[in-house]
Amino acid sequence: MTRLNLTTILVASLGFAACTGDLDEPTDPTDPNTPAPGSTTGGEDNTFDHSNDGPSVWDIIDRLSKEGPPRYTSKVHSCPKLRVENMKNVLRSVGVDIDAAAPAPDSAAGLYNSGKNAMGGPNFENRIRENIGITTSGASRAFDIYAAAAPEVITKLGTLARCGGGVALFDATTNDCRADGITCLIGVPAQAAHLDFCNLTVRNATSVETGKRVAVAAMLAAANTCE
Repeated sequence: MTRLNLTTILVASLGFAACTGDLDEPTDPTDPNTPAPGSTTGGEDNTFDHSNDGPSVWDIIDRLSKEGPPRYTSKVHSCPKLRVENMKNVLRSVGVDIDAAAPAPDSAAGLYNSGKNAMGGPNFENRIRENIGITTSGASRAFDIYAAAAPEVITKLGTLARCGGGVALFDATTNDCRADGITCLIGVPAQAAHLDFCNLTVRNATSVETGKRVAVAAMLAAANTCE
């Protein structure tokens, strides 16, 4: 926010205070038209209860000075979804045969091909661009795809050039999650929290294989939910 805009808000706020009294002046309990702070209006016979307390001018100014104006925060704090075409590239990069000619309907490739509308894919024939917002249907289908892709990812990850070879997601003896495998999967160095989450997911599942599948799907979803 520019200094001029911040000053304008401050002056307007002080002007409002000058017209209505001190901002810190307590509410007159004898005034029937002014509800007490923290009280609510409404009741069972008319509407739901809601607070009468308005936003604090000083809190708004403090937030704007730290976060910036909405036109700025909407850009740096927005969370667009992974584009449909980019998801194909991500799946291909972790060993999924997303380009299979006749994939099974419940495979990752099959769910991807049949779920483009649910994920907000573009419809160029009708001049409809891709929906870049995250929707419930899009997020649900994306997780279904990651879950379907998990067994293939677990099997093929160690053979991928991006992992340098010899990398595995899980220890063959103990079934513990491996940091090098997680790093290759999500594309950033694995932290202790990644390992803790992965191990807890595997151990608390109904079976080890189910736990591995859910853990891989969850990590893929978390790594690719917000660009």
